Amino acid sequence: KAHPDVYNILLQVMDHGELTDHNGRTVNFRNVVLIMTSNAGAQEQAKEAIGFGRQRREGEDTAAIERTFTPEFRNRLDAVIAFAPLGKEVILQVVEKFVLQLEAQLLDRGVTIELTKKAAEWLGDKGYDDKMGARPLGRVIQEHIKKPLAEELLFGKLTKGGIVKVGVKDGQIDLRVEEPSRARLSSKKKPPLLTAD
Repeated sequence: KAHPDVYNILLQVMDHGELTDHNGRTVNFRNVVLIMTSNAGAQEQAKEAIGFGRQRREGEDTAAIERTFTPEFRNRLDAVIAFAPLGKEVILQVVEKFVLQLEAQLLDRGVTIELTKKAAEWLGDKGYDDKMGARPLGRVIQEHIKKPLAEELLFGKLTKGGIVKVGVKDGQIDLRVEEPSRARLSSKKKPPLLTAD
């Protein structure tokens, strides 16, 4: 994504272990591990493979790196790791992370969230895209959990806190709210985030 001149700056860092600005000030990079990410090859990965099985074409990421970076730059790289699409278990972990962050925001309001496995899978299916990764997941959670929760927090059953049980009903996210008095009776300790259906 960066301007090609940035690669020249990185070459200086990788060659000499230091970087000098126009005033002569020097920064030492001798004990630094550089981890760089690039979108080189992302366009090729987004294209569908032609032929049987439509498997990802081998070697395209290497060819894209060769087109993007000069030989001098590539020769200074110790390793190149190609990223693969996320697996289902990792996507569920990302969903859980987003919901835990939301629950942390609601902690001072006395609200806890129980997320069923089906709801986590539904959010993962709607919020993950092979081309975009997990970025759309935030929007899906905003639309299907945060907005309805905001209504309940301001005007509904969650004004005094409670437990929100997130499930799936008729193919859509279903939020069931237990008010604080019922929530205290039904659970003495905080329930796990992911619950069985």
